[in-house]
Amino acid sequence: MEKGRILFLNGVTSAGKTSIVEALQERDDVFFYVVANDLFQEMVGEKFLRENYWKYLSEVIIMMYHTARLYSDMGKNVIIDGILVEREEIAPHYKQLTDILKNNPLDVVEVYCPLDICRKRNIMRGDRGENQSDEQQELMAKNIEYSLRVDTSQHSAAECADIIVRELFS
Repeated sequence: MEKGRILFLNGVTSAGKTSIVEALQERDDVFFYVVANDLFQEMVGEKFLRENYWKYLSEVIIMMYHTARLYSDMGKNVIIDGILVEREEIAPHYKQLTDILKNNPLDVVEVYCPLDICRKRNIMRGDRGENQSDEQQELMAKNIEYSLRVDTSQHSAAECADIIVRELFS
């Protein structure tokens, strides 16, 4: 059985990852299952997240990568909606991702948006700290091998989805 493609959308909060996921899922030409940091974080009780957020988040992120591998092994395309941060609890994060998915077709897409625009989006959303994107940018893993970069300040989510499918799936 041919393995499904794994598409990791990497970017800070409010960069537009989830909007791109939604645009990709609206398409008729390619189908993806979605695994996301936010969804997997909900598997951990609030009590534990309050006690040691990074410990439990790091554990569940690694489980998310194994879940993506399982779907791929079953021939299903998967989108990972996440952010590759380097914290001691998960370091080396990018290496762990690539080790877990070394036998699967993985494309890491940089979802870029200038931080000043992300700040405005964070304020509009109301459920994120104004400077949360800046803080995540500081923690972002370095030396990531990206297959593609999309800029949500220049393109709509649907246009970014078009770029991704055209460049990586044609």
